[in-house]
Amino acid sequence: MKPTLTAGLTHRLSYRVPENRTVPHLFPESREFQGMPEVFATGYMVGLMEWACMEMIRPHLEEGEGTLGTMIDVSHTAATPPGLTITVDVECTEMAGKLMRFNLRAHDGVDVIGEGRHERYAVMWDKFNARVASKAANAGVTA
Repeated sequence: MKPTLTAGLTHRLSYRVPENRTVPHLFPESREFQGMPEVFATGYMVGLMEWACMEMIRPHLEEGEGTLGTMIDVSHTAATPPGLTITVDVECTEMAGKLMRFNLRAHDGVDVIGEGRHERYAVMWDKFNARVASKAANAGVTA
């Protein structure tokens, strides 16, 4: 990780919600999800918040390096129908070696729809992928 990612840096990501990011599309095989309203799903909101953090981090990574989400603690307090644009604001609050902490806030142009905290950890992809492959092999899983 380059030393350029520091506490206090901010980033913004905007995303127009398509119909296929609503609750019934989250796990199509789930009968429970299928019966829910067609509003932006919490699972997709979490992914959007992670995406905003990853965009912020990208210019500060070394070659072959990436980050993984290790903790997310967010509320989802308002429903967003398809067609609205969600804006996620991210602030880096702490850098502790390879661990990064962020505050998050998402707004759909009408309401604050979610906010909270997120942590990401920097890894070298080659080492991470080797550990995952070893785990799969030890568990008898083949690709």
